[in-house]
Amino acid sequence: MVKKYLSFQKSNGIAPYIWTVLSILPFYFIFQTSSTTRIIVGILLTLIFFILYRIAFISKGWPVYLWTLILIGISVTATSLFSYVYFAFFLAYFLGNIKDRLAFFILYFIHLLSTSISINYNIVVHEKLFVQQLPFVIIIWVSMILLPFSIYNRKERGQLEEKLEDANKRIAELVKLEERQRIARDLHDILGQKLSLIGLKADLAGKLISKNPDQAEMELKDVQKTARTALSEVRKLVASMRGIRLKDELLRIKQITEAAEIQLEIEGANTLKYISLLTENILSMCLKEAVNNVVKHSGAKKCSISVEQSWKEVTLTIRDNGKFKGEKDLLTEGHGLIGMKERLEFINGSLDLLTNKGTTLVIRVPNDAKTAKEEERK
Repeated sequence: MVKKYLSFQKSNGIAPYIWTVLSILPFYFIFQTSSTTRIIVGILLTLIFFILYRIAFISKGWPVYLWTLILIGISVTATSLFSYVYFAFFLAYFLGNIKDRLAFFILYFIHLLSTSISINYNIVVHEKLFVQQLPFVIIIWVSMILLPFSIYNRKERGQLEEKLEDANKRIAELVKLEERQRIARDLHDILGQKLSLIGLKADLAGKLISKNPDQAEMELKDVQKTARTALSEVRKLVASMRGIRLKDELLRIKQITEAAEIQLEIEGANTLKYISLLTENILSMCLKEAVNNVVKHSGAKKCSISVEQSWKEVTLTIRDNGKFKGEKDLLTEGHGLIGMKERLEFINGSLDLLTNKGTTLVIRVPNDAKTAKEEERK
């Protein structure tokens, strides 16, 4: 029980206490009047307000207009009769939760206009109790202007994030489907032909084993050779399907640059947080392609790799002191830069190429917000 209470406190802060005080406060203002009739009217209006307030929250369509207009009328009446302006704060919060854009703006301006007129009227007539709480009235009036838009924008942003998450899930499913189809094609191309050949040669060897043993032996050796080739190709296919971690790719790059006699410098952390395996895999593939370009095409003697991760994105920078061979090489398929751009676009990444005093390749990919939230929960 205590843990639940502490959890509630942590997630809601002092907001529940503020709402509780604002719910009890109207009765204080009501009992300031000496008229029994006005006290009864005030209590009934307060009870009706909270009942309709709850009904308005669960309503949809045109009833939202009806209940909101009645609530605005009760709020204005409470301000005029009892100098209680704080129902306007309840309404400001409610208006921010209206999903329909047209309904939000219409009811927002009606509420703002009617409450502003009511406040000005009480100031003009110098209502004593109202004037005493004028600083709080100003705060409520400012809240009426800002709070609905703040809540509305937050809700709209949340809906957009949900839609984006759903879109990312659908994209992930499509990627999985495409990957399965690719694997099926590769397996068919690699194993289908080889197994058919093995079957044919095995049948032929079976027929020749009594008539021509030497020829049968040669066919069996071909079967053995074909089977080994198929096994090797399957292993390569499986290896290509595994996710590549950035730290593993950096180890391979060290070996490649050492063999090419290129001085390599690595800065920054090689372990990344808050990015998915797919993003890290694409980042590693781009790094591999970039370093291959340095080794094969640049003629560089030095190469530096920098990995920086901020709260927003990961920046991977590859610099070398070699020569960039021109725009034509950039557009050739073998150069790999077009393929890198296409991969990065899939994960909302970007690639920038600078050719001043050597070649600098800057790759940026955003952090995965969903992965970050999962890490925070842990």
